[in-house]
Amino acid sequence: MKHLKHTLLATLALSLTVPALAQEAPAANPYLANVPISAGPMILPVSPGGRGTRPYEMSRTIPPEEKAALMKKMMPMMNMVTRMDVKDVMNLMAIKYKAKPGLSFDDVKQSMELRANQLNFKKVGESPMWKDIQAVLGDKDAPRVEVYHYCDIAAGREVLKYAPEAIVFLPCRIAIMEDADKNIWVLTLDWNTAWLDSISGKMGAPTELLKYAVDIRDKMDVIMKAAANGDL
Repeated sequence: MKHLKHTLLATLALSLTVPALAQEAPAANPYLANVPISAGPMILPVSPGGRGTRPYEMSRTIPPEEKAALMKKMMPMMNMVTRMDVKDVMNLMAIKYKAKPGLSFDDVKQSMELRANQLNFKKVGESPMWKDIQAVLGDKDAPRVEVYHYCDIAAGREVLKYAPEAIVFLPCRIAIMEDADKNIWVLTLDWNTAWLDSISGKMGAPTELLKYAVDIRDKMDVIMKAAANGDL
């Protein structure tokens, strides 16, 4: 858990330092409004010729010792986030909507699937985690938790052409779960790419890819809100 905490916090710290590497004066970034100003940019090592340039070409494998060295370089940034723990980081990385009172789990699921169909957002999988928790671990008190996998095949292709390693994030996932108080929530990973607008060249991300990213995020947001509201 300690290693996971350091990894997550270091990842967050890296995302906060990236704007400092811009070649041009960046626009105001709303995500960094409350971040303390550091003593200067942290220069991260980039290995020449180590990145894939052709469609679907993998970048080089980064050895564990190189990752460890990079983590050590990032540790000074940890001072910014030492008051955050893993729970805080997970919350920061998630988008979530609380379902309206009176809606059942199945009501929320039905609304989600109907709206996804209307948007031609294909469901390609479903993981009823709570059933495994109860059956395998014998935990009969576990709340209902289900994860649904969605895919826009055209967007997926563009993502994989640019960075095949991104397969670890695909397909997109929307979760529905009960909390400790039996409230129902709809959640997903925050795919917002607006922070790239504050970086010169948008870190090299192709314009077409960013269009797909925005479209996917917008569709998922519409689907999640419809689910939380019980829209039919």
